Amino acid sequence: MSEEGGALARFDAEVERNLPRNYAAHLVHGLLGQTGFRIIQAPTFLPTYVYQLTQNNSLVGLARACQAFGMLMTPVIGATLIERRRKVLPVVFAAGAMMRLQLLGLALAGFYLGKSANVVAICVLMGLFGFFTGMQSVTFSFLVSKIIPVARRGRLVGMRDALAGLTASFVGVVGGYLVNHNSLGNGYASVFLVAFGLTALGLSSLIMMREPASVEVMPERGLGARLRELPALLRADGNFRVYMLVRGLGVSGRMAMPYYVLYSDAQLDLSGADIGWLTGAFMLSQTCSNLLWGLVADRRGFRTVLAGALSIWIVATLGVLFASSFSIIALAFIGLGSGVGGFQMGVVNLVLEFGEMKDRPMRIALAQSAEQSVSIVAPLLGGVLAEAFSYAHVFACTIVVQVMGLVVALRHLRDPRSRAS
Repeated sequence: MSEEGGALARFDAEVERNLPRNYAAHLVHGLLGQTGFRIIQAPTFLPTYVYQLTQNNSLVGLARACQAFGMLMTPVIGATLIERRRKVLPVVFAAGAMMRLQLLGLALAGFYLGKSANVVAICVLMGLFGFFTGMQSVTFSFLVSKIIPVARRGRLVGMRDALAGLTASFVGVVGGYLVNHNSLGNGYASVFLVAFGLTALGLSSLIMMREPASVEVMPERGLGARLRELPALLRADGNFRVYMLVRGLGVSGRMAMPYYVLYSDAQLDLSGADIGWLTGAFMLSQTCSNLLWGLVADRRGFRTVLAGALSIWIVATLGVLFASSFSIIALAFIGLGSGVGGFQMGVVNLVLEFGEMKDRPMRIALAQSAEQSVSIVAPLLGGVLAEAFSYAHVFACTIVVQVMGLVVALRHLRDPRSRAS
């Protein structure tokens, strides 16, 4: 056996030896971390809070756009930080800690700042949240690709997301109670404080993980040099370019995300408890569907998950648009949770199957940055459309673009796993 072959064999043996421990640590991290982050990312609490503070749809979109803008360049920075390191866990921990501090900031701003200052703080903190999320998305995804074999990844991610969805649906209902009773003087700030506590507990589970040293790493280069190499990386793989296009078209659906609950409120005059139940429905659907998506991923690949989830997301948007009662709205939010969660599972994990390990951090970063470029424009465009026309125009535009992404995925995107086999 060659020296390189021996090193790979030792790497694989270490992965297998530590797999039960890493599996458990990943589940705990995901259970608590995803529960808290889903409260912030859900299309309910934060959009409603910003709208109550501002009465302006464009500012609701601006808050989400600030998050996306923060995430635009930091994936590449995260990739350059880890691609030359044989172990990346310390970087993962540091980026995760900084993400969580922004949630604490959201809570403190709600408790102690006036209305106008609070809106500014929300935009700044969401921008910083996005900044560190961009780094974390690359570093943690790469860590997972090292410690969890691809054949077992789907079930793990499905179980993790399902457990997180189950607890998050309960926390969503509790959050509705906190909002309804204006707990601690600001119910929304109390929800953000709960989210911070859960995510901070989840971060502590990373100390359980055991990461093997990478066999091959990239030579140390400056950020500018790596950016100049990105066009060549794209030109080298046409299927990866198709994946990037599908991901960009699919996430354009985020232009509608802040307005699902605002449209529903305009139609049905929702209470704080109703918002809590819709949050629970959105997250509980991810609980049930992610188990199924994980099984589908292991048997049919993440490309199938991506296409199936995107289809459900499109249908659910139509459901919100034409709903005439709270029960139908709730069913639509169940579809949204399944579609959004499955699509995110598909795109985040599919990118891990392109190229060699040494190139993987930059591929993850490139895909993430491209996604955030869309995510900056999408909520701003959604806010302008909602303010100038109606929520229905936002939903219609979303559906058209996502249907285009679905067609491209079905007709032109090849599963990199089947190609490798």
